[in-house]
Amino acid sequence: MALATERTAAARDLAWPNISPLGLVLAGAFFGASLTPSLMPRDPMLLGVLGGVVAAIGHEIGGGLQWIWRFFGMPVGRRSAKGPIRLAAAAIGLALAVFALTRVTGWQNATRAVTGAAPVESSYPMEVAGIAAVFLVALWLVFRLIGWAIRRVTGLLSRGLPPRVGAVIGTALVLVLVWTAVQRSVLRSFMEAANASFAAADARIEPDIPQPRAPEKTGSPASLVKWNEMGRWGRSYIATVPTREEISAFFGAGAADPIRVYVGRGAAPTARERARIALDEMIRVGAFERSAIIVTVPVGTGWMDPGGHDTVEFMLGGDVATVAVQYSYLTSVLSLIDDSSKGIEQARELFNLVYDYWHELPRDQRPEFYVHGLSQGAFNTEATLPLLDMLGNPIQGALWAGSPFFSPLWANVRDRRDPESPVWRPRWGNGSLVRTMNQEGGLDGEFLDGDFAPWGPTRLVFLNYGSDPIVLFTFDSAFRPPAFLNEPRAPDVSPRLRWFPVVTMLQLALDTAIALETPGYGHFYIAPDYITGWAAVVDPPGWSPERAEALRRIFEARPAPF
Repeated sequence: MALATERTAAARDLAWPNISPLGLVLAGAFFGASLTPSLMPRDPMLLGVLGGVVAAIGHEIGGGLQWIWRFFGMPVGRRSAKGPIRLAAAAIGLALAVFALTRVTGWQNATRAVTGAAPVESSYPMEVAGIAAVFLVALWLVFRLIGWAIRRVTGLLSRGLPPRVGAVIGTALVLVLVWTAVQRSVLRSFMEAANASFAAADARIEPDIPQPRAPEKTGSPASLVKWNEMGRWGRSYIATVPTREEISAFFGAGAADPIRVYVGRGAAPTARERARIALDEMIRVGAFERSAIIVTVPVGTGWMDPGGHDTVEFMLGGDVATVAVQYSYLTSVLSLIDDSSKGIEQARELFNLVYDYWHELPRDQRPEFYVHGLSQGAFNTEATLPLLDMLGNPIQGALWAGSPFFSPLWANVRDRRDPESPVWRPRWGNGSLVRTMNQEGGLDGEFLDGDFAPWGPTRLVFLNYGSDPIVLFTFDSAFRPPAFLNEPRAPDVSPRLRWFPVVTMLQLALDTAIALETPGYGHFYIAPDYITGWAAVVDPPGWSPERAEALRRIFEARPAPF
């Protein structure tokens, strides 16, 4: 009995603390750091949510360090000193939080200054503090519930096991059970509901988008693709194609109506079948009789960025055919969480079928072949483009915009860049195959002495903004400063942005969720910046700075894509 009582007391000493003095200090420090400049401007609600979340995480990190200290039997001081120590720690944490709240307006305006957003007169520190407090308390209660479960399981195990062994096994067991419950019940239910909701929205027929009647148009009564199976973004993409008259105003005589082929997810049950429908439709409408074809992969919902497609259609006088196939109803983030293999499979099936058909055409009678993708579309095409298998018969190029940080080709270029070039605009090799750019340029190699080598038979261009968190995010930014903070920094990254352990990673994670708020920054790519990239890839005849500027003026006057 005495041994059991001793083990129970020892297990209690090894319990996760409800209130940690070190955690209180870290909560204040983390909260203050979360209000400092990041890549994207935030409103008070987001500041408060992030502040509360990171404060809660800071407290639990402090509690974890305290638990480890006790686990190894280190001295903990007198019990009578616990109260004063907690009060002192709470005062320090509160002082850090208050100091940050007095500086938050200037910090937020530092980010707004480099992204072109209007400055704020006040970031509403009391509103931020109130929202943060709500989230801090809510998460603290959640962690306390988990801690209670850990204590219960540890106490039961410690009746038959040494206290430290019981503490480790009990903690691991509860955390695994919590994660499994969240993943298999909460997350699964959420994804099922999201799929149903987005699928219903995708199926809605918009009365203001008329079905094309011309037989050569995809979605027409003569088309192999049914209008009601294209999805709302597919129908919008087909209906908003620039006309020959619009293009003629820039291109002059000889302009044509561009060809667009789009197959919705509901057109067939498998990726292979949808890709086959797309190829058959391309053949039906004469896509391979144009001077260029572009195989593109949309973002998760199926949306196609007008800036990425209208620009090249103007540039080539409409003598181009573009094909895309939808693979998901969800947003890119949700699509990746749900099943990232769906997008990769669809990209692979579409590219392989189109390439195999194109490959068999006489070389002097077939169009130039290009690939394009934005965001998740860039990831999917990069993951499936068989560069080494095409050396004998290569495609002519690709333009990728906003490649997510985990995209394989972008990661290779970023990680194997010339050490003298910045991570946000890296130089890879001699520039004959791959070049990178942002809204300030970069295709001429101006960061290093000397020019790039001449382009080879294939031209791969990455368009990434220096403030795009989806491109720049890394998990190890929780433990070390990310490379984009090194000098020289991108012009759209605040010089006041600083690295803080754990907090910076969470700031970047939040930035990915709001990266589409500011046109021309973050993950919101705009038409004028596509123009430089497409001109480098397709090398249009007679192209000049004057022609580029004329096309920019046209697209600056056109409405934004959202």
